[in-house]
Amino acid sequence: MSPASKTRADRAINGLGGRAAIVGMVELAPEKLSVARPTLSLEQWAALAKTAVDDAGLRPEDIDGICTTAIAESTKFVPATVAEYLGLKVDFAEFVDLGGATAAGMIWRAAAAIELGIADVVLCCTPGQPTPSSRTGKAQGLLAPDAKRGSVGASSTLFGSAQAEFELPYGLAAQNAPYAMIAQRYDAEYGLDRSALSKIAVDQRTNANSYETAIFHDKPITLETVNASPMVAEPLRMLDMVMPVSGGAAVVVASEAVAARSRNRPVWIRGFGERLTSKSPAFVEDLLDTPIRQAADRAFEMAGRARTDVDMVSIYDCYTITVLMSLEDAGFVPKGKGGEFVLGHDLTFKGDFPCNTVGGQLSFGQAHVAGGMHHVCDAVRQISARAGSNQIDDCNIAFVSGNGGIMSEQVALVLEGD
Repeated sequence: MSPASKTRADRAINGLGGRAAIVGMVELAPEKLSVARPTLSLEQWAALAKTAVDDAGLRPEDIDGICTTAIAESTKFVPATVAEYLGLKVDFAEFVDLGGATAAGMIWRAAAAIELGIADVVLCCTPGQPTPSSRTGKAQGLLAPDAKRGSVGASSTLFGSAQAEFELPYGLAAQNAPYAMIAQRYDAEYGLDRSALSKIAVDQRTNANSYETAIFHDKPITLETVNASPMVAEPLRMLDMVMPVSGGAAVVVASEAVAARSRNRPVWIRGFGERLTSKSPAFVEDLLDTPIRQAADRAFEMAGRARTDVDMVSIYDCYTITVLMSLEDAGFVPKGKGGEFVLGHDLTFKGDFPCNTVGGQLSFGQAHVAGGMHHVCDAVRQISARAGSNQIDDCNIAFVSGNGGIMSEQVALVLEGD
């Protein structure tokens, strides 16, 4: 180990002081892409911002910071474009591009800005699909972000990228195949219990069945249903995968002084971790060692909390294998024992290990990048006692994960109520 790396490894965890809180939120009810009204992402941004600020009991003029991701209407100067559209003058503006980890990444960046005294109230917004017609490359006459990607679902098709040169020509594209590769490697190393993956899907559908706005509300499934669903990329079946929907979500992060006058129970951002290793599984050293391990360790150490202190988890769930491996690598269960853990515990909101308590992306729906914000909202709803029929008793501490790339961009959050 080099002297520099040793110094870094031995250093004490410095980070948040837990003095910034989520005080307002909105998550739109998901809709099927085929029926959703075409909406510009700037229009979504404005509507989400207003609703989240109203929910916090604040005024638009209180906002002095924004975190945003890509929008369909501008490929450059995105924060400035958003501020201009909303009529805001802000002291902190951040563009976050971490795929499914974007939302969780926004949260800790907003908290850091607040604790540094740069801002008092930061809006973190993730519009969903810019329009149902984005698959054709047209969004109300404008070019959508996906238009140049073609039908392969790749993020880098341009000359010079490793993905364009070394992966796409040989068929390694989109997400289904790479996640199936991870699942197959897991099976070869530890043995993959198919029933554990199916139970994750069933438990999360049970949660969605009780939550009225979930896309799969009142549409129960069984282990047999999951196992009989079409095979998409072996061993992953259709019900192991998310359903893309139209939607969107936003939260308001505020200082202690602002939180004291908010109408909701503050949800304090106590700890975070972030780690990126690659964009593609073709370049990782070990498919089964995902960076949520380091991110979660940092988040818990920063928060001064243990895994056993957590009352619920909201784990990024683009696929069932993602949930199983994240539970292991985040330290809730030993490596290779995730299947046994899932089969031995009740992951519903009524159970002994509540996970994705309103359905997760698998059964609530994945609204593009807003799918990552779903997990933040899931935890905030529970801690602020606003989960309705899915409310967990005495919920005070939550763990949230964000996952981008192919298990290669990871953010972990530890959130806590007063």
